[in-house]
Amino acid sequence: MSARMNRRHRLLTVPAALAASALLLTACVSNEPAEEEGESTSEDGGGSEAMSDNDAPGDEVVIGFSAPAADHGWMGAITSAAEAEAENYEDVELRVAEGTNDVNVQISQIEGFIADGVDAIVLLPFDGAALTDVATEAMEAGIPVINVDREFSDPFAARTTVLGDNYGMGVSAGQYICEQLGDQPDAVVAEIQGIASLPLTQDRSQGFEDALGDCGLDVDNQVAAEFTVQSGESVTANLLQAAPQIDAIWNHDDDQGVGVLQAIENAGRDEFFLVGGAGSANMMREIESGDSVVQATVIYPATQAADGIKLARLVAHENNMSDLASSSVPRTVQLYAPVVTSDNVDQYLPNAFES
Repeated sequence: MSARMNRRHRLLTVPAALAASALLLTACVSNEPAEEEGESTSEDGGGSEAMSDNDAPGDEVVIGFSAPAADHGWMGAITSAAEAEAENYEDVELRVAEGTNDVNVQISQIEGFIADGVDAIVLLPFDGAALTDVATEAMEAGIPVINVDREFSDPFAARTTVLGDNYGMGVSAGQYICEQLGDQPDAVVAEIQGIASLPLTQDRSQGFEDALGDCGLDVDNQVAAEFTVQSGESVTANLLQAAPQIDAIWNHDDDQGVGVLQAIENAGRDEFFLVGGAGSANMMREIESGDSVVQATVIYPATQAADGIKLARLVAHENNMSDLASSSVPRTVQLYAPVVTSDNVDQYLPNAFES
């Protein structure tokens, strides 16, 4: 019997009280019935309460983790959060592959995890389509894959997918701008995208356009940067030269936002307000200061891979999220895109990433 089958056999044959102690995202319940000694049911008999601590140690779970290079703040935070989350569990061994933007290298990393027989893989692909085949190979080998942020081209390549809400980011940004300018039908709105060709960028822009349309506004000026400080500064300088009057700007990415703010300072412009994207600590401090053009930012959680670690552990232990009535982890988990303003910045700043 293989090591993998041995681990699975132990999971299926341990005493129920131990099986009921497996884990979950925040406060989770096991899928064991509630009749075991020491467990409790709700007083009205209408269902079960949280009957076990799913963070209690269980059988060892070996998780392989691969993500692109940490070449900007958000991606660095993704990997750091995943590593920190794994440290919370003494039964998790996390094997972290070196971050890479080379698709072929990342494919080799996943092939290595398959050969090693890990229990689960958490994968944020540099290119979702390009990593689909090797992820499918892992799934066919009996290794559950948790796909993070950039979707595979085949849904069967992953057991579960953890996503930010790109369309929702655009909606949140547009709704905020509508709240500020909705009574000004002639207001000029500009948009600074990330990489225009990416589906995630297109989703953000579509959500933004749809939300603005609800209050009679539209995007008057749109430029695309490359998610870098340098590109943010150069395209914003061009935007400001082309548009002598602007009322609001949505910048998709707070990392490139460092360059965006530099260009704004260089141009001496402050007649507009700016809404950021992703939720960096830099932009939140600008909001907190009260004397910046940055008035808000929209969260794109850097906790996605950390959630992926939790879900990988859940799947390996055959448990589910506590607040769901169903018996297994969902196929898709999509995270919310809240707006951070001066009213709630204190809530979000302590956990924000640095650009």
